Amino acid sequence: MSKKKKRAGSQRKNEITKGIFTVLEKEPSKSFNYKQIASKLGIDDTQDRNLLIKRLGQLKASERILEPERGKYQKKQSLHTYYTGRVDLTTSGNAYIIVDELEDDIFVQNNNLNRAFHGDTVEVFIKPRRKSKKMEGEISKVLERKKTSYVGIVDKQKSFAFVRPTDSRMYTDIFVPPEKLKKANDGDKVLVNLGDWPDGTDSPYGEIVEVLGRPGEHNTEIHSILAEYGLPHEFPYEVEQFAKTLDTSIKESEIAKRRDMRDVLTFTIDPKDAKDFDDALSFQKLENGNYEIGIHIADVSHYVRPDTILEDEAYDRATSVYLVDRVVPMLPEVLSNMACSLRPNEEKYTFSAVFEMDDNAKLVNQWFGRTAINSNERFAYEEAQHIIETEQNKIPKDISIRGNAYSVSDEVVDAVLTFDRLAKIMRQARMDAGAISFDKIEVKFHLSEDNEPVGVFFKEAKDANKLIEEFMLLANRKVAEFIGKQKKTFVYRVHDKPDEDKLMALNGVISRFGHSINLKDSKTINQSLNKLLEDVKGKKEQNLVDTLAIRSMSKAIYTTENIGHYGLGFDYYTHFTSPIRRYPDVMVHRLLQHYLDNEKAPKATVYEEKCKHSSDMELLAANAERDSIKYMQIKFMEDHKDQEFLGVISGVTEWGIYVEIVENKCEGMVRIRDIKDDYYIFDERQYAIVGERTKRMYQLGDEVYVMVKNTDLVKRHLDFSLIGKKK
Repeated sequence: MSKKKKRAGSQRKNEITKGIFTVLEKEPSKSFNYKQIASKLGIDDTQDRNLLIKRLGQLKASERILEPERGKYQKKQSLHTYYTGRVDLTTSGNAYIIVDELEDDIFVQNNNLNRAFHGDTVEVFIKPRRKSKKMEGEISKVLERKKTSYVGIVDKQKSFAFVRPTDSRMYTDIFVPPEKLKKANDGDKVLVNLGDWPDGTDSPYGEIVEVLGRPGEHNTEIHSILAEYGLPHEFPYEVEQFAKTLDTSIKESEIAKRRDMRDVLTFTIDPKDAKDFDDALSFQKLENGNYEIGIHIADVSHYVRPDTILEDEAYDRATSVYLVDRVVPMLPEVLSNMACSLRPNEEKYTFSAVFEMDDNAKLVNQWFGRTAINSNERFAYEEAQHIIETEQNKIPKDISIRGNAYSVSDEVVDAVLTFDRLAKIMRQARMDAGAISFDKIEVKFHLSEDNEPVGVFFKEAKDANKLIEEFMLLANRKVAEFIGKQKKTFVYRVHDKPDEDKLMALNGVISRFGHSINLKDSKTINQSLNKLLEDVKGKKEQNLVDTLAIRSMSKAIYTTENIGHYGLGFDYYTHFTSPIRRYPDVMVHRLLQHYLDNEKAPKATVYEEKCKHSSDMELLAANAERDSIKYMQIKFMEDHKDQEFLGVISGVTEWGIYVEIVENKCEGMVRIRDIKDDYYIFDERQYAIVGERTKRMYQLGDEVYVMVKNTDLVKRHLDFSLIGKKK
């Protein structure tokens, strides 16, 4: 059972749920107690047995199984077999229902959706199977809407209006009566709340709650992206006012309760345009020749207290959202950019991990607790990189964030160079232990004053970035290990093993470029993944391979059930280092202080719910960020319609090929119907489209020349015309 216990909690829960239904459905006329079910499933450890008992109770409460006598469970008898699942709507209008306890998804034709939308939780029954092997069903009722508001365009009639949602998977418009139009004009982009869908009507009723602006305008489109994911673009007035009333002055009485590190050399290294400085590093040499290194994190929990509207707002948001042209912060500016930001020459309250380390980066001692610091310097990554590369104390004007050339002390240079050397030792040790090195290219834009994209560049992680990364990883790992070994309730950042089917699919794709992954065991998978990521650096297929490799991995999540972090190769890992922009870090700070004060462990269920919410919000924020990049790429390509570009085929579907331009990573589609020299057919096995007459093939990874055919900022579509293959 030890291998099964290593899996993510949610995956184990699904396995046990499937097991329960397998046992009950095998003998539907019999009833079984939990011991009999455990025996049939081979469950013999306490943790899984408790999960089984809990799951049986939940299934009985939701009336998915019967309890004919106390403690005995039986399959629910029905004319149809009913299941609860989640709707995954396809672009064709049909759907698949994802049901935890079933191996295969249930196919539902669009005329059997019964007014269910994408993502809804529904009750579905399985129809008797036809000749085809596909399991087919019909939705009997919608149990819970995934979304209750949609972004759309107003189509105004004389005395009412319809809103046409921009979400391509939303198959109906929304009827809005005149009293619920909120002064929206014809053609406006709006946010509409879903209401009732009365019997006998073609469309659900709705109410416009916000007019976003005219389609295609920059602020309209950015606000639309946030609105689509239910993310706010401003703070409620009362939250802003509450934050402004906080006492953010530094008091000696509070410093007296903390470890005073204001006189220790301390500095921050961040992006040059950063305003919120979460973390700082301190450095001093000890008499025994070792180094004392402090990783100091903004003490957000000092200001954000439970049972306040500020706490509620931070929890609801759970994360800052980083769009192309702006940050939507988790905390109001008075905290995120002022009181909590570790700005130079200002005294700040911090929560710190302080390590004694020898010359070989070996940990000798550790300490965790609340501190007070005063940062001596603020560096941009480019400035710190210059110190690392030149070993000099002069920062030239062209990279200076101070507007002119300046010098730093020899003490600072020594600290930066020592940090860099120790970080490289720690990084190598991580790689040797099986960590995977994902250094994916980040696409960034040079923006004009009115947010027009005037250039594209790629953000590259250099030694200065990796220096900060290693010390943040160290703090996160050691805090998690400190609590984890005490077996107390805690918030972990976990990453499960990759799915073998996805790795095999990845192998199929990368073999096109002459690469492969050895799937023999975990060690060979990690080694060959690292070799792959190294081999593709600087090559045309790098972005494609990096993206596919990341997709083959499991998604990292927050949970109270520790299974370690596969990608980093850590048995214990958490997020401690960014509480200004991540709510889980605030939870970690509170729990750590709670245990330092020798308080009793709180219930895990409360924190598990908060972990799930944080993971969900992180995913929404990532989707919004990706959409904002896509929007800006399309906006950039609008001004390059007469230009020929070299691209790589990054995806192949039955309706066309996706092409990623090599020089700027903008991705668009060449539709099959627009390739006029032949009739092309999708060949799934070869990741290609093939001409029926000429047998000409366009395959994943091929280099082709394209031009911009059409740009649609509202729908965020970029279409290319195919010129031909690179010879």
